[in-house]
Amino acid sequence: MMRKLSFLIPSLVATLLVVHVTAQNADITSWINGPGGAKPALAVTEFRGGAGAQEQMAPFNATLFSDLQNSALFDMKSKSLFPLANPQRPEDLRPEDNKQGYALQDWSGAPVGASHLVFGYSSVVNNVLVLYGYVYDARQANIQAAQLLTGRYTGSVDQAGAIKVAHEFANDIIQKFGGVGSLLGSRIYFVSDRGAPKNVQEIWAMDWDGNNQKQLTNLRSLAITPGISADGTRLAFTSYARGTPSISVLNTETGRALSFYNQQASINTTPNFSPDGKLIYYASSASGSTQIVAAGVDGQGFRRVSRRNAVEVEPKVNPKNPGTLLFVSGPGSQQIYRMNTDGAAVERVTNGEGEASNPSWHPDGQHIAFSSTAGFARGGWNIFVMDIANRQVVQLTHGEGKNENPTWAPDGLHIAFASNRSGRSQIYTMLANGTQVKQLTQQGTNKYPVWGSK
Repeated sequence: MMRKLSFLIPSLVATLLVVHVTAQNADITSWINGPGGAKPALAVTEFRGGAGAQEQMAPFNATLFSDLQNSALFDMKSKSLFPLANPQRPEDLRPEDNKQGYALQDWSGAPVGASHLVFGYSSVVNNVLVLYGYVYDARQANIQAAQLLTGRYTGSVDQAGAIKVAHEFANDIIQKFGGVGSLLGSRIYFVSDRGAPKNVQEIWAMDWDGNNQKQLTNLRSLAITPGISADGTRLAFTSYARGTPSISVLNTETGRALSFYNQQASINTTPNFSPDGKLIYYASSASGSTQIVAAGVDGQGFRRVSRRNAVEVEPKVNPKNPGTLLFVSGPGSQQIYRMNTDGAAVERVTNGEGEASNPSWHPDGQHIAFSSTAGFARGGWNIFVMDIANRQVVQLTHGEGKNENPTWAPDGLHIAFASNRSGRSQIYTMLANGTQVKQLTQQGTNKYPVWGSK
């Protein structure tokens, strides 16, 4: 991201050339792939509905399957292999059924080969869509012992309600098997110029799946580099509304601007919150050179953190070890560094090949995502992930345009990023192994995504 400061402080950034990291032959994304054969094999039946509910089952079934498949936690079995008859209620299950589909072994044996069976049904009760969902271990001989999950979910009697209950049921299944954070309710904040005059960019937000895209700011100026608090209630960003770049903070629930004192400087930029939400770290030129600064969430009590002879931006505090942070700096080509939050123990993280920026901590505090030109000509940015302990790196994108600003999802399995692979910069998501790439935005130019818990 540091290269983007070229229009903020060109004379300073011109001195920076960065560093980067080469991809090594190590699968550090094994936490998402899992060991061979370890993924639960799900047979997800087609849910049916009673009177008034059946017409909502198509969006429900599509959403449920998509959510489970996109979680990367499961081996999703093909419905073409399923028995003709599917259970809807637990009482439909029988000890033996001669391959008709009502016995658990009909699903665990060939040709389906599922370890778990997902089934259920819906009805309309008092003008409310009610969904009953069940998960059974298909390998169990005893039907009662096989039940792993049962749930009741309600929504409006329309497509939106069907999608809602599908998300909720899928989320419960993911939590049951994966124990990972949920995407349900999380939001992606980003910068967009859609519908705006020339040179105006505003802060927008959308659901984790790209739905409900809404404009949050109306500053009629340039707003960039958003950072979200861990609880998702506050967003800090760089604003040009006052002329020079400065920090602004807003409440994500109300859209209301919050007070933040900007110390006198030609630039205050790249804000990010500490994990406990009590501090904002940002880059400021108040000392003469652009250095990392820490302040309260209202901007008061600021103190200088870094004291090196280089331009230093993009501070990101480790979510599991709030005493350390990553940042982007020189001298020479820009690189990713790590230091203590008191400014001590500075060390370079990237290895010096190409340029590197946009560090983003995985929720586990042990892995990072970042963008780099390693292996490509200057300007050819791609997304990489790194095991911070041993510096092993895996490249996730491979030359499909400029790919930058990766941000981890709360589940630690997905990454949002900006890419101009389709022409203009848009927001995409992918799994942390680089697969299942999905474009979320279509209109205008969209960049700087950050993924919040809500």
